[in-house]
Amino acid sequence: MRRGFRGELLSLNDDPSFVGSKAINHQEDGIIVIEKGIIIARGSTEKITSDFPDLPVTHFPNHLIMPGFIDSHIHYSQVDCIASGGETLLGWLEKKVFPIEAQFQDKSYALTTAEFFLNECLRNGTTTALVFAGSQPQSVEALYESAFKADMRIIVGKVLMDLGPENLADTTEGGLLDSKTLIQHWQGHGRLNYAVTPRFALTSSSEQLAGAGQILNEYPDIIMQTHLAETKAECAAVKERFPKARDYLEVYEHFGLVTDRSVFAHCLYLTDSAFERLSNAGAGIAFCPTSNLFLGSGLFNFMEAQRHSVKIGLGSDIGAGTSFSLLATMGEAYKVCRLQGYNLDPFHALYLATLGGARLLRLDRYIGALTVGQEADFIVIDPAATPLLARRTADASLAEKLFALQIMGDDRVIAASYIKGKPLWEKPAMRPS
Repeated sequence: MRRGFRGELLSLNDDPSFVGSKAINHQEDGIIVIEKGIIIARGSTEKITSDFPDLPVTHFPNHLIMPGFIDSHIHYSQVDCIASGGETLLGWLEKKVFPIEAQFQDKSYALTTAEFFLNECLRNGTTTALVFAGSQPQSVEALYESAFKADMRIIVGKVLMDLGPENLADTTEGGLLDSKTLIQHWQGHGRLNYAVTPRFALTSSSEQLAGAGQILNEYPDIIMQTHLAETKAECAAVKERFPKARDYLEVYEHFGLVTDRSVFAHCLYLTDSAFERLSNAGAGIAFCPTSNLFLGSGLFNFMEAQRHSVKIGLGSDIGAGTSFSLLATMGEAYKVCRLQGYNLDPFHALYLATLGGARLLRLDRYIGALTVGQEADFIVIDPAATPLLARRTADASLAEKLFALQIMGDDRVIAASYIKGKPLWEKPAMRPS
């Protein structure tokens, strides 16, 4: 059955930092038409009602309809670590994260956490995510099972860490075998995909890192995710362990992990050469401002990544990150850029959280732009969700309204999250007409 959804439509069809305002696809009063979970038409209300005269329409007056947000870096196994402060990265992992992640030995705990995690994503407008699970295969299975029921596009991987603490470490071969088994059972099942996932260079042996590179090469439809150059202390430790590598990135290059299917979180301390090599390889970066600020790790050099045309998406990085909301993440990204003398345009920020994230995850043919032929993952946003937002956005231009939502918005502005045209989360007070 066909159905229309009417409101103020906004999406990006390209990177506005390169093509300017031509990237903005906006209908002040428009309708998207959905059939079998796919967008089959989009346009002004006048045109769509003329083309589809008997179309049942759900109307969201004074609301924005936008693509669902895409979180390019998040740890579902760290939900219960949020707001655990007082440490920098390596100490935070040892004292805060690893004890929590050990609980994922219990499949029932993993399932409960997975269901909470996905609901929290939807409540914040995130409809797709690239996710770190724990080092236990059942942690991945729990998230896959929950995401499959919800028909969400989720990419997840079992953390590889044969040099981790005793209660979390896998074995070199066992971790790789578990990864391959998960790929064979789940890759392409529904809307699910796999990411081979070394935690970072320090927690895997050279043999395991080499095996991860072999898996990435063996399965051309999967991607690779890991962390890179998040803190100075981490970079120094990597240099001590791999003294022959010219920089941190070369460690991953040596093991075949830098490809056009690779996503590296953070990347705060990269040389000009490393940015250039990432760009040449077609690899991308997940920009995680809230976690970088919370742990005191540093500031991502967004301008340098842009200069080298490196693909960039936004990551909440829960649990070092402080909010599931990618609107809040956009606001912190703006502040990180301002501290370095750069203005992050609100349309560019939205691009990073939608089509830019889709391109980073190689999903842009399916999601990210609300264009005809794409899957109908979209969110409904209320610009007047709080009294202050209502006052600030009244009679504001589109750019001003979007910017205000990014600086002051959070889960409260998400009125509904739709997956393939079906409402998986709705604000209790939401009553579409």
